[in-house]
Amino acid sequence: MRAAGTANHTARAQRVLLGWLLLGAAAFVLLPWYFPQNLSLLRSLPGIFGGSETASGLVHAAVHGRPWLWVALAALALCAFAWRLPAGRPQGLVLLLGAGAGLAGLIGSGFAIGAQGWSYEALGAWFGPLAQGQFGVGLGGALVLLALLMLLGAGIARLGYFRGDFFVAGAVVLCSALLLLFVALPVLKSLVGAFLGEDGTFSPRALTERLAHERVWGLACLAGGVHCGVAWNTLFLALLSAAGTTVMGTLIALYAERSYSLRGRWLQKPLNVLALLPIITPPFVVGLGLILLFGRAGLVNQFLEWAFGIPPTRWFYGLFGVWLAQMFAFTPIAFMIMRGVVQGISPSLEEAAQTLRASRLQTFRTVTLPLLKPGLANAYLVGFIESIADFGNPIVVGGQYAVLSTDIFFAIVGAQYDQGRAASLALILTAFALAVFFIQRRLLGRTSYTTVSGKGDTGLPMDLPRPVRRLCLAVAGPWLAFTLVVYVFAFMGGFVQTWGRDYTPTLKHFGTAFALAWGEHGLVWAGTAWNSLFTTIKLAAIAAPLCAAIGLLISWLLARTQFIGQRAFEFGALLAFAIPGTVLGVSYILAFNVPPFELTGTGLIIILCFVFRNLPVGVRAGTASFKQLDKSLDEASTMLRAGTATTLARVVMPLLKPALVAALVYSFVRSMTTVSAVIFLVTAENELATTYIIGRVGNGDYGVALAYCTVLIVLMSLATAAIQWLVGERKLGRRSGAPVATPAPAAA
Repeated sequence: MRAAGTANHTARAQRVLLGWLLLGAAAFVLLPWYFPQNLSLLRSLPGIFGGSETASGLVHAAVHGRPWLWVALAALALCAFAWRLPAGRPQGLVLLLGAGAGLAGLIGSGFAIGAQGWSYEALGAWFGPLAQGQFGVGLGGALVLLALLMLLGAGIARLGYFRGDFFVAGAVVLCSALLLLFVALPVLKSLVGAFLGEDGTFSPRALTERLAHERVWGLACLAGGVHCGVAWNTLFLALLSAAGTTVMGTLIALYAERSYSLRGRWLQKPLNVLALLPIITPPFVVGLGLILLFGRAGLVNQFLEWAFGIPPTRWFYGLFGVWLAQMFAFTPIAFMIMRGVVQGISPSLEEAAQTLRASRLQTFRTVTLPLLKPGLANAYLVGFIESIADFGNPIVVGGQYAVLSTDIFFAIVGAQYDQGRAASLALILTAFALAVFFIQRRLLGRTSYTTVSGKGDTGLPMDLPRPVRRLCLAVAGPWLAFTLVVYVFAFMGGFVQTWGRDYTPTLKHFGTAFALAWGEHGLVWAGTAWNSLFTTIKLAAIAAPLCAAIGLLISWLLARTQFIGQRAFEFGALLAFAIPGTVLGVSYILAFNVPPFELTGTGLIIILCFVFRNLPVGVRAGTASFKQLDKSLDEASTMLRAGTATTLARVVMPLLKPALVAALVYSFVRSMTTVSAVIFLVTAENELATTYIIGRVGNGDYGVALAYCTVLIVLMSLATAAIQWLVGERKLGRRSGAPVATPAPAAA
C-alpha cells in the first residue's frame, strides 16, 4: 500500500512538472513577451506573430533581433529533458540547472538591456552596440518567469529539501521572489540614495553627516528646549500608540467575544461596527473631525472660552493630537487581530481550570490571558510599525511636532528635494521596525500557544469575570462613544452649505460628485467623482484577494516550515510597513520606470503597491492564528494521502476564517482609502478616490470632499459585511448559548 501511495505521489508530481512546462512553452510562443506600450492586452493579441512590440518571445528571438530571449526556450528544453528522467536527485539537479540558468539569463538581460540598448556604457564598450533594445516584461514574459520559478522549486524539492514537497518548495521560491521584486528591490533602490553624496558618488561620510544631524537625534527638550529630534519624537509616539491601540483593541475584542450578559449581547454588534469604523474612513476625515472638536475654533475651545474665559489656543496640535488620531486609526487593526485570537482560545482549557475550583478571575489571569500573548505581541508590532510609518495624521494635526515620515515627505516634495536625506531618515525607520521585530521574537521565544487541536471541542467559552467586564466597558465604552461623536461632526460638513458660515441643510455636494442624468444613449454618470470611484473599487477589489492569499500563504510557511533565511523572509514580509507610504511610492517609480519591469503609469503598479503595502497585516493575523492550530491537523490530513495544497484548502483555511476576514477587509478598505503610498503613482486615467478628495480639499471645497467620504464609508461598510458573510464564521464544534455560571469554590 505504501508503494502504491508513493507511485501515486510520483505520478502527480510528474503531472505538475508537465503542467508548468506546457504553461511556459505556451507563454513563450503564444503571448506578447513585452508589455504593450499603447495597446491593451486584447488589442495586442492579433500581433503575436508579427508586430515588433506585440510579438511573442519566439518571434522576437527569431525575427526581431533579440537573441537573448533564446535562453528561455533553452531553459524550458532542459527542464523538459529533466521531466523524462526518473524522480530523484539527478532530475532535481537538471531542473535546478535549467530553471536557474533561465531565470538568471532573463533577469540579467532584462536589467542590462533597456529601451535604447545597453543600460550601462561599460557593456556597450565590451560587447558593441545592440541593434534592438527592449521594453518591460509583459504577460508572456511574466508567465515564463513564473513557470521557471515553479520548476526551480520542484528541483529544490527533488534534491530532498522541504521533505520533497513541490507545493511547499514552490511557495517558498515564489513568495521569496515576490518579496525581493516588489519590496526589497524598490526599497533598496530608494535607500541607496542615503550613501550618495550631492554629486551622486558613493560617500559614507554623507550618510554619517545626515544621521548625526541635530534635528534627527537632538535632545533639546530634555535640556529645557522645545523640541527633541525627529527620531526620538517618532519612537516615543510609536511606543505610546502601540501600547494604547493594543490595550484598547484587546478590551474591545474581549467584550465583543466574551460578554454573555443581556447588555453585552445587545452591545456586541454596535461594538463591532464602531470599532471598525475608523479603518473604513479616509485618514484625513478623523483629523478633520478632531479639529472641529479640539481645534482653535473647535467646540471644546469655544466652550472653554464661554464657560471659563480661557482664550482659544492651538493646544491640540502636537504630540497629543497625533497620538489621539493614531488611536482612532490603528485600534481597529489591533481589534481585528485580537478578535481572531480570542475566538481561537479553547474553552476546554478554561473549563479544566474551573473544574479544579479556580474562580473565573483566576482562570482569566492564569489561563486566558497567557494564551493571548502571541496576539498581543503581533498587535503591538503592527501598531508600532503603523505609527512610525504614519503620514496622514502627523501632517494634519502634528503642528510643530515633527516625525520622521513628515520630514521624509518634505525632503522629497519640498523645495530642497534632498533624496539622500529622505533615504537616511527611512533607514532609521527600518532600524526601529527591525529592533521591535526581534524584541517580539525574543519575548515569545519557543513557547507553545496551541489551543485548537484535532480533538473534539464542545466546550463553551467562559464569560468574562465581572471586574474584567466592567473594566472593558468602562474603557472601551467611552472611547467608542467618542468615536461616534467625532464622525458625526466630521460628516455633518457634507450636508450643510458651508461649515462655519452657513449651516443650511443641502444635498448639492452629493449632486456635484454623484449626479446621474439621462442622455441620448441612456444613463449618464454625470457626477465628477464617478470615474475615480469606479477605478478605486476595481483596483481595490483585485488587490484585496491577492493580498489576503499571499499574506496567509506566507504566514503558513513561517508557521509550518523551517528553511534557511526564514527570519529574513519574515522581516521582508513586514518591511513595507516600516517604510512610509510616500517613500514606497517614490521607490516604485524609481524601480519600475525602466525595463525589465516597466509599470509606471499603469493600474498594475497601483495594485502591486496596494498588495505589498497591506501585506503585513495578513501575515501577522495569520501568524497569530497559526500559533493556535496544532500541527497534528496537518499531519492527519497528510496521513490520509491528501496533498499539501488540499490540506491547506480543506483543513487549515476553514480554521483561519477570522484571519482571512481581517486580511480581506483591511486590504480592501486600506486600498480604498490610502493616500501617501499612491500619491505619486496615479495618472489621469487611473485617478483614485483619495486623490480626488485631496484635490477638492486643496480647492477649499470641503463639502464635496466630505460628501465623497460619506459615500465611501457606506460602500466600504457594505463591502465589509459582504466579506464577513461570504467567508463565514469559524466553526469549532462548540455549543451555543450563554454559559452556565460557575459555582463559587467551597470554603476550605
